Amino acid sequence: MTTVRRTLLALAAGVALAAVAWFVVLPRFQSHVFTGTVIQSQTPAPDIALATSTGATASLGDFEDQVVVVYFGYTFCPDVCPTTLSTLKKAVDKLGGASDDLQVVMVSVDPARDTPEMLREYLGFFDPDFLGMTGSEDDIASVATVYGVFFAAEPGTADTGYLVSHTARLMVIDRDGYLKLVMPGDVTVDQLVSDLEYLL
Repeated sequence: MTTVRRTLLALAAGVALAAVAWFVVLPRFQSHVFTGTVIQSQTPAPDIALATSTGATASLGDFEDQVVVVYFGYTFCPDVCPTTLSTLKKAVDKLGGASDDLQVVMVSVDPARDTPEMLREYLGFFDPDFLGMTGSEDDIASVATVYGVFFAAEPGTADTGYLVSHTARLMVIDRDGYLKLVMPGDVTVDQLVSDLEYLL
């Protein structure tokens, strides 16, 4: 066999091996397509340290090495909040054991009515592991501002009392404590499961 022929065969074998390696390894490096907006933050997510539905005070730092989903809502919300929390519960159920490393937190935008006891009872209808957070209106406003969340009281009816208009988004904080993803409030269960499963 000539030197040229040996060189060509070696080159062909190398190309074939490279092609096999490419198709085996490529799927591991393909980017996951997230729902919503991916945040490429260089600093950890702003902390949230408030009274919780358990009666204690907690902060985001307490959920080290967990994925945390933060939602701003309130217990008297007539529509979007229960819908969003139901979606989160269905996603948690579909994640199965992986959800052990997931914490859902609802920060109240109605601190005047949402006591820790009220939050515990309300969130318990969806999932007893969902954690509520509340505080003074100034405390909530400070937290909401850094997360780009708007809320304001507005007239309701005699049955509902006042309502609170608020931003309905899900903020997902990754295991390293960085705000990774901002998802729309109308995200589907399957979209949520896909993104959370990837982060978990």
